[in-house]
Amino acid sequence: MENMKDVIISIVGTQTTQGDDADTIELVTDGQYYHSPEHTVFTYQESELTGLEGTRTYFTISPRDVVMSREGKMSTRMVFEEGKKHMFLYETPFGAATMGVNTHRVSHHMGEHGGEMEIDYVVDFDHTVVGRNNFKIRVQEAKKDDVRWQI
Repeated sequence: MENMKDVIISIVGTQTTQGDDADTIELVTDGQYYHSPEHTVFTYQESELTGLEGTRTYFTISPRDVVMSREGKMSTRMVFEEGKKHMFLYETPFGAATMGVNTHRVSHHMGEHGGEMEIDYVVDFDHTVVGRNNFKIRVQEAKKDDVRWQI
């Protein structure tokens, strides 16, 4: 996509499974970002930390829903639409499974220079809840004088 800006993406993901404590992962990574009145897109390369090395993740935000798609070693496309359940195919190197995502809440405030988004949802497999997940994502435009960008 043209006109993509370099950004810093901060993600805090929390997963809770029945009977277990919440498992939280925090990730800060470089990515690309595009914003228009119709939709917002941001993308980043997964790493060893997430266990998805070799996979690129895309978020596409529209007024109606948020779509997260992954391409590479693992492929999937999840649709988050508040109050609705969507099915998705979860593909891994070990095989594929059809799962459901029931979105409880989606909120986002995205603008020309980035913004914040939160998604709260439950994943199920064969009508059995696998876990409750919450993503809090912050996207901010990278400053060219940021130490990360110096060579």
